[in-house]
Amino acid sequence: MLRNFVLFIAITLFSSVLTAQQSIPNISLKTINGVKIQSNEVLNEDGFTIISFWATWCIPCINELDAINELYPSWKDKNIDVLAVSTDDARSKKRVRPLVSGKNWVFEIYSDTNQEFKRALNVGGIPHTIIAYGSKIIYRRIGYSPGEEKDLFNVISNYKQN
Repeated sequence: MLRNFVLFIAITLFSSVLTAQQSIPNISLKTINGVKIQSNEVLNEDGFTIISFWATWCIPCINELDAINELYPSWKDKNIDVLAVSTDDARSKKRVRPLVSGKNWVFEIYSDTNQEFKRALNVGGIPHTIIAYGSKIIYRRIGYSPGEEKDLFNVISNYKQN
């Protein structure tokens, strides 16, 4: 029984890797002010885009975005954009704007209230961070520990050298 369960988990994980999205789909998002925009309009087509899926109730998400915010001014000079995509639903989305206003984050904030963008990218848990070069996904990470924001820049630096 345990062997079958382990085999089931292994197959599930392997199949999710095989079906993982390879590029950023063109999905409708909203700005923090409620303006509709397509995801392909906000990607850095000739550079890197770090997309961070987060929610107001997710402390690790907020910690990661705070850490990214400290490094972002130096990243911007290296053709790296950051998009923070809130996955707060209809009940909690009213907390997004006050939280963002209090944080003074300098990157773009978008809302994915219906979680269509999240589903299209097979994002399960949050924080979930994706690095794209143009629209091609080159890296993904689920979760956050202090210091991992520096790993994002290392991934980008190593990709540039290839």
